Amino acid sequence: MPMTVFGPHPGVPSSAIVELRQYTLKYGRRDALIELFDREFVETQEAVGMTVLGQFNDLDEPDRFVWLRGFPDMPTRAAGLEAFYGGPVWRRHSGAANATMIDSDNVLLLVPASASTTIVAPERLPFAYPPRYRERIVAAIICPQPHCVSSFAGFFADAVRPLLVETGATILGEYVTSTQANNFPRLPVREGARAFVVFCRFDDASAFESHRVALARHRRWVNGISSELLSRLGAEPELLRLSPTDRSRL
Repeated sequence: MPMTVFGPHPGVPSSAIVELRQYTLKYGRRDALIELFDREFVETQEAVGMTVLGQFNDLDEPDRFVWLRGFPDMPTRAAGLEAFYGGPVWRRHSGAANATMIDSDNVLLLVPASASTTIVAPERLPFAYPPRYRERIVAAIICPQPHCVSSFAGFFADAVRPLLVETGATILGEYVTSTQANNFPRLPVREGARAFVVFCRFDDASAFESHRVALARHRRWVNGISSELLSRLGAEPELLRLSPTDRSRL
């Protein structure tokens, strides 16, 4: 059975606050943004207290770029964003980055669903990961508008998470939308949004598809858990199938 990977990890920066950022890009510009991002915007953000947790191609939307950025707390978030977006690297490259984008405001500000469900980010390698890692899939499942976020997190931990793991998912982290105000208004977030978000990893697209089929056929899923999950939400869950860029931690 795949491990469920949670909790703090020695030597890895804490990410008690996480931004899930989805960018809609101009047609055919994703590769250009990724090349620029991986070259210029990784170490330079981490140098001012942030952690770039992952950068991804959206496998179902060719003009969408998704990335995760972590912070140890909200004051560090405000200070780090001010330092980076007011600094020389962003000034030098912001025009080229913004020229690839149609919209960059689809952002959820997240906190761990519990103290034990924080993403454990591996140490960043100083070079691109080997090709076998580039086949991995990270799935982000966004469960919108839970009627009660805390009770939904408990239901997920007790009923849904075991089925995901049993059918082949490695859980990376579970988060809920933060109730704290955005303390860097220059970058909008979806304030007032309510969601529960789980991040999972699979070895490759085939492993993800095997998981999907196994879950859909699982007796406990069919006989009540799937319907109860939907009854606890205000809308259908959204699935992001994500392929990591060469320099993504996750």
